[in-house]
Amino acid sequence: MSERGPLDFDDEDLDPPPASAPRREPASARDAPRSPSPSPRGRRPAAAPGRSYVWVVGVGALVLVLVLLATTIRHGTDQGARGIPDGEAMPPFAVPTATGRLDGDANLATHAGEGQAGHVPACQVRGADVLNGCALRDAGPVVLAFFTVRNRECIDQVDVLDRARARLPGVQLAAIAIRGDRDELRKLVGDHGWSIPIGYDRDGALSNAYHVQVCPQITFARRGGRVAATTFGTIGADDLVTRARELGGGT
Repeated sequence: MSERGPLDFDDEDLDPPPASAPRREPASARDAPRSPSPSPRGRRPAAAPGRSYVWVVGVGALVLVLVLLATTIRHGTDQGARGIPDGEAMPPFAVPTATGRLDGDANLATHAGEGQAGHVPACQVRGADVLNGCALRDAGPVVLAFFTVRNRECIDQVDVLDRARARLPGVQLAAIAIRGDRDELRKLVGDHGWSIPIGYDRDGALSNAYHVQVCPQITFARRGGRVAATTFGTIGADDLVTRARELGGGT
């Protein structure tokens, strides 16, 4: 069986690549800057006032940019990789499973008739080839990881999550692959022997809904879907299990 669109599945193309910048014509010879006249008796011209100060300020600005970039990569921006705020509910979703036959984008609709989000509510979309966030949160506490198929660190984190399953009875463990090639994802699932549910976020809409910009990123939620915490970057097995056990069984 094959579906299209957001489970009712909208089949949207990815955004087109940005248009290339217009080519600039080369400047004519008359526009080229003239070489400075040599200083008398071969003396080196004096440095312009304030040049050293400008150089120091420039280096300082570069260092600041690098620090901010490193912080953003690790922790995300204020509007990006902060995950779902603690205490808020997990956004509902339905996506195809990595190895299933369904094909389409994430359904994120909370009500019927939401267009590109979905024509039917995501919570109503169930089936063997569907990973449904509402089904996860209704069954117990949830540990939901987001990863990409070509990032070794992310893949290793899914390995940790899969091995932790035996230590966390009653906790719903799952992972979402963000975009990427689905055949490559299927092979990855088979090669690693993952037994936890793996969903496929074909267009990245689900990762956007969960404010994912860091890989791996894990959402911890109590039964009923109330988010308790979000982690950014890899965490060890013992830490993961401890956090998951702290979710308990209540909302």
